[in-house]
Amino acid sequence: MPKVDLVQPEDPTAAPAEGPRTPPRVPGRLRTWLGEAPTRNSPPYSRYRWARLLTYVVLGWTALVIAVGGGAEVSGSYGIAFPVALITTALQAAALLLAGWRPVPAWALSLAAAAVSALLARPHLAALPAHGPAPNWPWSTPALVAHIAVFLLLALRVRLAAVVAALAVTTAVTWALQALMGAEHYSATGPMAVALCAVTAVTGAALRSRQEARRELVQQTTISVEERARRTLLEERSRIARELHDVVAHHMSVISIQAQVAPHLVENPPPELLENLSGIRGNALEALTELRRVLGVLRSENPEDPGGLAAPGTGAAPDAPQPTLDRLDALIDNTRAAGLDVTAEVVGGTRPYAPGVELSAYRIVQEALSNALRHAPGSRVRVEVGHLPDGLRLMVRNSPPAHPAPSSPGAGHGLLGMRERAAMLGGRLVAGGTGDGGFTVTAFLPGDVPGPSDKRPTGEQTS
Repeated sequence: MPKVDLVQPEDPTAAPAEGPRTPPRVPGRLRTWLGEAPTRNSPPYSRYRWARLLTYVVLGWTALVIAVGGGAEVSGSYGIAFPVALITTALQAAALLLAGWRPVPAWALSLAAAAVSALLARPHLAALPAHGPAPNWPWSTPALVAHIAVFLLLALRVRLAAVVAALAVTTAVTWALQALMGAEHYSATGPMAVALCAVTAVTGAALRSRQEARRELVQQTTISVEERARRTLLEERSRIARELHDVVAHHMSVISIQAQVAPHLVENPPPELLENLSGIRGNALEALTELRRVLGVLRSENPEDPGGLAAPGTGAAPDAPQPTLDRLDALIDNTRAAGLDVTAEVVGGTRPYAPGVELSAYRIVQEALSNALRHAPGSRVRVEVGHLPDGLRLMVRNSPPAHPAPSSPGAGHGLLGMRERAAMLGGRLVAGGTGDGGFTVTAFLPGDVPGPSDKRPTGEQTS
């Protein structure tokens, strides 16, 4: 006896069970704003290792120059002790290195170091002679170079809203230092610093937007190619279904006529027989009506030529019969008239096949000849139809083209349709180039033998 798990009734007074907690969204957004969504321009900067190493070396040497050389310049211009000046420029250099991975904290560190350096230099500016050279303030040259570099990495990494906010805060701090607090005997660098940061922000945002647009374009192109292939596959399957529906509708019409004629072939038929034959005819007519409705949906406004023999730009009648192997000779003659040297051979004794097999075989040969005419103009084509004991073997081989083929407006999915037809019947199809530059299409279709009334004379013929 199988074991049954008893489900206890739920206690309304019990505390609800704790399920998996949804992680808070604020830290995730904060991580994004801190620069955890890299673009192609941010580290590793390139898919090539040597380019990444070169980028890291340039950043490292720039940071070293800003830390050591900038410390000496700040100490000499502002009169600050060298160790203190070295600390402020070292913070600027650390911000530059940090900007490659965490640009928002790096920008905040760079701005804070520049502000501290300006505040430390402010008391010493008043002691400078009034007629001597005035140092740059509130942005020294090392601080401005480091901050612009950090701002570029920031604009390449984070969203535009964060870049605009960073530019606004930089402008506010610069205005507070220069316009509100001020100093004596200095060369104002605030407007130039804000202008350079704005230009850097626009440049970085434009590069980031360009990379994002390129990435989206690649994604859309990939999706378009997949959708085009899927649409072509559906169109080819719809065409196959339309042709097979034509064959089925023909057989249903034959069944209806035979059920109507059968009572007249028997003298004094019993009522049961008449009733059954009437039911068969009624079901056949009903099925035929439904098939006609389906055909009305499947047919296009300008159906293609079922036999492949119509002139370009013309369409065949929608009620034209579907082609069979008997029309291969006309198809080959039409291809010869188009300029190809085609030889055809029938191997083995011809025998009857199901209508779907004959239709698919004709379409495969037709598509192979069309491809040879389109992609290998002036070539020699050999068509072989082999009647095997277990099915039908088709082979279409063309030699290399005699002259370059013009560009073709086709979708390039003819092989897909041929494979669909072979797979639908349980067969197989192989297509590929030959060693001398030609192309070969080989297919095998299992043969289903219909009734004796559909047999054709056997024999072998070569054209």
